[in-house]
Amino acid sequence: MKAVILAAGKGTRLNPITSLRPKPMIPIGGKPLLEHTILNLRDIGVQEFLIIVGYKEEVIKNYFGNGLSNFNVKIEYATQLEHLGTSHAVGFAKDFVGDDDFFLMYGDLLTDPQVFKEVLELYKKSRCEGLISLFKVNNPQEYGIISLNKEAFVERITEKPSVDLDLGNLANAGIFIFNPLIFKAIELTELSMRNEYEFTDSMQILIDQLKGKIKGYVIKNLFWSDIGLPWHLLEANEFILKGIKSSLEGKLEDNVIVSGNVFIGKNSLVKSGSYIQGPCYIGEKCLIGPNAYIRPYTYIGNDCHIGMSEVKNSLIFSNTSIPHFNYIGDSIICENVNLGAGTKISNLRFDNKSISMIIKEKSINSGRRKLGAIIGPNSQTGINSSIMCGKKIGRDSIIGAHTLVNEDIPSNTLYYQSENGIIKKSRKT
Repeated sequence: MKAVILAAGKGTRLNPITSLRPKPMIPIGGKPLLEHTILNLRDIGVQEFLIIVGYKEEVIKNYFGNGLSNFNVKIEYATQLEHLGTSHAVGFAKDFVGDDDFFLMYGDLLTDPQVFKEVLELYKKSRCEGLISLFKVNNPQEYGIISLNKEAFVERITEKPSVDLDLGNLANAGIFIFNPLIFKAIELTELSMRNEYEFTDSMQILIDQLKGKIKGYVIKNLFWSDIGLPWHLLEANEFILKGIKSSLEGKLEDNVIVSGNVFIGKNSLVKSGSYIQGPCYIGEKCLIGPNAYIRPYTYIGNDCHIGMSEVKNSLIFSNTSIPHFNYIGDSIICENVNLGAGTKISNLRFDNKSISMIIKEKSINSGRRKLGAIIGPNSQTGINSSIMCGKKIGRDSIIGAHTLVNEDIPSNTLYYQSENGIIKKSRKT
């Protein structure tokens, strides 16, 4: 079977994390999101992939290449220059698919690999033209809701239905299997009110006009996330690290304590006095310690320096330095970041209420009691700076010494506190 993966979007809700990389290339547990998907599909027999690319496509192409040498699969690419909807993107796969059944999925998902196995098994048994994976939501009015009949085949797809309609709470989870009839439905799909070719419309055409059947598969008791918001990365990281196996490939000096499942990559050095609690992942060519405290569910990329500091339940991307008396908790620190001595990130409100974050100019409640900060690529902080929980610092920004960050900081900004205590902001020249 073949697979088509949609990976052309910008992932704007994850800015500044996606400012230098497409969303499917965010690293989790030592691999980009997209690599986890490709390897999991490969393990159930998928050998040919078409990746629909767009935003920063060169990052994906440079990493995966043709797939043969590093991943033992064949990978092709198609570029979606105009973002005219999901059906428009899937349409690029017609020649690649040919007469075969194929997996179709969004490239920014992470799920338990058992989902792929169950989806494929159900599709083979169901004698249908398609299968859609579903998950239960608490707010169906914000999703496209799928109504199933008694045999669990799709009857109707309704975008953001009124609660009064009582159409259930099953939403699209972004993992499908189809036969080539779906391309006929795509050809019949017209532009929506949003001026896009909606895949929900194509599926409805497959059912109503082409008399095809789409089986519904509900994900139950298995991990699934669309990584739609920054804190979803922390949840995905936790899921991946729970399954990590211990492998200490680097060098550990005397008086280093390692407990639980910990991966330490080649040419990394852990200096004396450091305490590492798994599950956690430390990449290659890292310098850890002396006297570093790495707590569970921490991911540290390649070429990082974590000195006499504490890191807990956070993602630290490659080439980042957290060297002296820093605390990082429940945060995402992007690549090429340098934290000045004494930089601290708050991850808990005094009132213990859940923490909100500004996403595309709207305040979104994370539902998390503990959530730190997001620091974009190539940014740095001065000594003794403090960053409040739920705040974001854009890429290429500088936070001055002794400065309290209590608001989101745009990219390419110098943000500091003057002698009389007034915060000033200016664009870097």
